[in-house]
Order: sequence, then C-alpha cells, then structure tokens
Amino acid sequence: MENSKALRSWLDDLKLDHPLVIAGPCSAETEEQVLKIAHELKNSDVNYYRAGIWKPRTRPGNFEGVGALGLKWLQRVKEETGMKTATEVANAAHVKLALEHDIDLLWIGARSTVSPFIVQEIADALEGTDKIVLVKNPVNPDLSLWLGGIERLYTKNIKKLGVIHRGFSTYEKTKYRNIPEWQLAIELQNKFPDLPLICDPSHITGRRDMIFDVSQTALDLNFDGLMIETHIDPDNAWSDAAQQVTPDKLKQIMKDLIIRKETDEEAEYNTRLGNLRAQIDIIDNNLIETLSKRMKVSGDIGVLKKQKNVAVLQSKRWNEILGKMILEGEEKGLSEEFVLRIFKAIHQESINHQEKIING
Repeated sequence: MENSKALRSWLDDLKLDHPLVIAGPCSAETEEQVLKIAHELKNSDVNYYRAGIWKPRTRPGNFEGVGALGLKWLQRVKEETGMKTATEVANAAHVKLALEHDIDLLWIGARSTVSPFIVQEIADALEGTDKIVLVKNPVNPDLSLWLGGIERLYTKNIKKLGVIHRGFSTYEKTKYRNIPEWQLAIELQNKFPDLPLICDPSHITGRRDMIFDVSQTALDLNFDGLMIETHIDPDNAWSDAAQQVTPDKLKQIMKDLIIRKETDEEAEYNTRLGNLRAQIDIIDNNLIETLSKRMKVSGDIGVLKKQKNVAVLQSKRWNEILGKMILEGEEKGLSEEFVLRIFKAIHQESINHQEKIING
C-alpha cells in the first residue's frame, strides 16, 4: 500500500485526547434497548456507537439479528444523540443497506475476512466510499490474509481504512475466548505503522472481568482504540452476554486505563519502553503456558512408565533432546550455556512430575 500515512488521516482528523472508542451492544435487540444504551453512552468517550444488525452464529438456531430494521434504530441514535454509528457487513446487500441508512463506520467480521471472495464482494460494493471501513483479523492466525483484505479495499479507492484485532480461534481451552496472539498484531503494526489498529477485548476475552487488562495491554502496545461491547442488562443480552459490560462500567474502564502520550522525548522513551515491556510480558505468559503444556505431556509419559514399570530417567532420550536443543539454540543466537541451564531445569521439573506419578 503506497502512501500508507494517508490511511491515518481520518483518525488524526478526529483530534482525540483519548483512544478511539467504539461501543454498544453486541446485537441490536429492540429499538428501546438500542436507544437507551446510546443515551447512556452519549456523554462519554465513545466516538462510534456500534450494534450488530446481522449476527451469523457459529451454529444455527440462535438469535441471528433483527436485520435491516435495526438500521433505522441506528439512524435514530444519530438523530437523538449526535453519535456516529457503526455495524458489521458481510455481503454486498448489507453494504447497500448500511450506506442507504448513512452508517458512518463499517467493519468486516472475522468469519468474512477468511474468504477473499467475500472481501472482494464487499470491496466492490464499497468502491470509492468515504465511510470508514475496518477489517477484523481472520479467525485463523494468518497475517497475509488479514493484510490481503485491507489491500482489496485499498485498490477500490477506499482510503479510510483500519484493522480490528479480536483474537484467534483455537481448539485448545484457554482463559481467552480467542487467543490474542499479540505478536501478529505487533508484526502488522511494524509493517504498516500508520494503519489504525483497534483492539476488541470483548471477543478476545469472552469475559467482562478481563476486558480492562486486555485493553490496557493493547494501549501499552500502542493500539489506537478499543471496541467494547456494552449493554444495559448484559446478563440478559440476546447474544454474547458474558462479554458485555454496562455503560457505567465502560466509563470506569476508560477512566482507569493508563494512556501513554508521546509529547516530548521523555514521554516517547517511556512509551517505547512500555511497548517493549508489554511485548516481554506477552512472551513470558506464552512461555508459562507452553511449559505447563509440556509438563502435562510429561505427566502422561509418567503414567505410561508406571504401567510398564519403566525407570523415570532415560539417559539416551535426554541426551538426544539436549543435543538437538543446543544446535537449535545456536541457530537462534542463544549460547550453549544458556540452553543447558534452561533445559536442565525443564528436565528436572519433568522428572519431578513423573516421580510423583510413579510413586503416587
């Protein structure tokens, strides 16, 4: 994308003294619900009021949105509160209806981003628009696919672009609904530093009690804004109840977040240092998660050894692992001494796990 700095102009034009905030219910349920939430968010940091109109679910049978009727409710939100509006579009028909109802910001969802056919259809329908268009990361951690979506829109002369990081699906059970895989967002940021980057902590966490921490991490990594699902009665929401917060809670989150500004050399130093430390924190958390998985596998091996009455320490296997890791460590710029210390500690912890099982 040539002249990528121009991509940032729409965000700079807002002249915000806080991160961009997109908030509102996961789904527009009733006109009363949509308007009540909007009025409670009117005097807050919210810049765009979001509501899901079409809600394709993973499996059929659940609430899948009110459809085009909800766009009229968003028009009333703009008329009564002055807030700009936002919704997800998944095909050319959605685009046509959203533009007819003067929706200010459109985003392409994670399930749509995975299909270049869908993204191209949406890009063709939006050609030349002056609306803001954001692209959520694909469900799977594929940076090329994510950037490809942006490029398809850019080639259609759509210049008000940005991306939304909402985490990635996994078959493994973790504390997140969708694993952040922050390194992909960081890599995207490094490739295109002027492409506005928004974090969606609601979909990353799937839990309202984790939204603040993920939002803070995003700001520490220099994200430009947040998309947070907000509902007047979250527990009884018609979709994604567990991850929505009340308007009052959203206001408190925005008040408590530490926002780092680059105003002079010292502030720039602190911002860059905070960014790098946030990256270290993410990697450290991944290390702990990986080590935990390794010890679980070691425990499974211990069960097998107990069944066959096999000794815990298998010297040949251990020497093979050590030799292989030393070579791989050297290729990655790690000293032999460092690799030895790390893997001896890991090996000892594995032995401890297996001995507990065998002697249990």
